Amino acid sequence: MPQEIPDHIILFDSLCNLCNGWSRFVLERDERALFTLCRVQSAAGQELLERLGLPLDTFETVIYLHNGPAGIQQYHRSDAALRIFAQLPMPWRLLALTRIIPRFLRDWIYDLIARNRYRLFGRGASCRLPSATERHRFLEQFPHEFN
Repeated sequence: MPQEIPDHIILFDSLCNLCNGWSRFVLERDERALFTLCRVQSAAGQELLERLGLPLDTFETVIYLHNGPAGIQQYHRSDAALRIFAQLPMPWRLLALTRIIPRFLRDWIYDLIARNRYRLFGRGASCRLPSATERHRFLEQFPHEFN
């Protein structure tokens, strides 16, 4: 992926109220402005999902993409959430310590919530769009097609 791809991208379902809450939570606590958020429903989100070989119409997880020297690393489900928590300031960083819980158990809980998230938290009638002050923190489209 080319240089214009941000190093820390969080892909999220902007129709999901829980996911929108998560994106607001991260934006408010990301003091270093490390993360760039990307709605899976946006042109950039769809392009990233396609390039990663992921479904374009079914969104069951938050996806954290780290673009580093070894290329793009993708993290899903509880691994994504815990890696994001690990880069937030204290006390939120401490939640990353729950990584000691076996992944199968963490992901079972994550999947249970993900499968029921619309019923538990609701679903928006339209996608959450970034406000004018947030726009620089969102990846909506690529300036040109990337390789």
